[in-house]
Amino acid sequence: MDRDTAKPDVDVFPGPNAREWVEFHGANAAPSEYSHEFVWDITREADGPFVTDVDGNVLLDFTCHIGAAPLGYNNENILGKLREFDLVEPMKIAGQDMYFGAGPTPDESDVPGSSHLMEKLVEVSSQYGMDTVFLSNSGAEAMENAMKITNDYRAPSKYGVAFSGSFHGRTLGTLSLTKSKEVYTRHYPEISGIETVPFCDDRGCDAESCDCGFFAGGGSQLRSMLAPEGGHIDPDEIAFLALEPIQGVGGYRFPSETFMQEVADVTKTYDIPLVVDEIQSGIGRTGEIWASDHYPIEPDVIASAKALRVGATISRSDVFPAEKNRLGSTFGGGDLLGSMIGAFTLEAIEEYDLLANATRRGRQAKELLRDDAPDAVEDVRGKGLMLAVEFDTADRRNAVVKASLEHGLLTLGCGEKTIRLLPPLDSSEREIELGVGRFLEAIDSVGTSPRAA
Repeated sequence: MDRDTAKPDVDVFPGPNAREWVEFHGANAAPSEYSHEFVWDITREADGPFVTDVDGNVLLDFTCHIGAAPLGYNNENILGKLREFDLVEPMKIAGQDMYFGAGPTPDESDVPGSSHLMEKLVEVSSQYGMDTVFLSNSGAEAMENAMKITNDYRAPSKYGVAFSGSFHGRTLGTLSLTKSKEVYTRHYPEISGIETVPFCDDRGCDAESCDCGFFAGGGSQLRSMLAPEGGHIDPDEIAFLALEPIQGVGGYRFPSETFMQEVADVTKTYDIPLVVDEIQSGIGRTGEIWASDHYPIEPDVIASAKALRVGATISRSDVFPAEKNRLGSTFGGGDLLGSMIGAFTLEAIEEYDLLANATRRGRQAKELLRDDAPDAVEDVRGKGLMLAVEFDTADRRNAVVKASLEHGLLTLGCGEKTIRLLPPLDSSEREIELGVGRFLEAIDSVGTSPRAA
C-alpha cells in the first residue's frame, strides 16, 4: 500500500467475513463496547491512516484506536526501529520486582526500556517540576495510582473533587470519579467523599456570561464549596482535584480560559493537588505534549496511557510515597515492547516535529469542516488533531457514524451527539482533505430526517 496514493474503497460494510469474525468473537467474549463491526485484518496492507479489513475494504481510520495508535498503522518511524533488534521472550516481566536493561550501561543501550521511557516522560513534564514516574498497564491504573499517591501525600484526607461529564476509567476507584453516562457506574459501589462540580464547556465564556453552572453568585462552585469561602469542606482535607483538561468520552468538551484560570487559582491558593487525566488528550494529540500545556493550570500529577502504550503516573518525588511496596504491579514497568514503542513514539514526535504538524493539520480540518458543514452541524471544535463535530440530534450523529463507514471513514461518537475525529499525528494535507471530504459526503448522504442506527 502506498500511503501517498491510497484511497478508501468500500464494497459492502460490514462484509460477510467481518460478520463471521464478530460472531466468532462474541461466542466467548463478554459484551463490551464495540462501536462498529470493523475487523482489522492484521495480515493485509495498512499504512498511516489507511487500513484493510477482513473483507478487503480499505478504510481511512480517523480514530487512531481512540488515540492509542497516535501514528496510525505500520508507521515506519516505529517499525524501522523495531527491526533493528531481535525480540525476546518473555516480552512481559514482573517489572516492579525485576530490573531489565540492554547492554552494559543505559547510555550504550540501543533498545529503550522502561527506564528510558520514564526519563523521557520526566523530560516532557519538566515544566511542572515533575521528576518521578510509576508505570502500570493502563490509564485506569494510572489514575488509580494518582488517587493513591495524593491520598497518601495529603493524609489524613476525606475528599476528592471530580467534574460533571468526566470519564476516568472502569475500575471501581476511577468509576467513583466518572460522572458521564450512567451505564458506566450503575449499581457499582463507589469510594466515599467524592464531590462533583460542573465542568464549563463553553470555551468562549467568562465568569459574567457563563451559564454552565460552574460560575454562580459572583464566584465558582469550586471555590464556594470550601470552608474559607463559606462552604462546608476544609480544603486541607481534599486529597486531589481530578480534571480532564479536555473531556474525552464526555463529548470532547473544551473548557474556557476563565474556567481553567479559576481551577488554577483555587488549587494554588489552597494547595490542593491537581491530577490531570491526559490519557486521551496527551502525547501530542492537541499539538502540545500535554493538553494542560494550553492552559494556565499547574498539574501536580499527570496520568497518561493510550498513545504511550503503557500506563504512567507522573509527579514530583515528594508527592510519591517514599516507602517501598506502597505502590506495586506485576507487569507495571515490565512490558518490554510497550515501553519501547512508547519511547519511540516520543522520539518520533520530537524528531519529525509532529506537534507542529498536528497544529497545522488540525487547523486545516477545522477550516474545511466549518466552511462546508451543513446547518445540522452545531459546532466544530478542537485543538491540534483532537477534533469534534457536534450535531443537532443524537440520531443524526449515529447515522453519520454509520454513513461514514459506508464512505470508507472510521469515526467514533462521544458525548450525547458528537463525533470525534483523531487522525494520526503525522497526517498529510492530502489525508486530511480526503478524510474530511468523505466525512462531509457522509453527512450529506444522511439527509434531513435521519433515523437512529
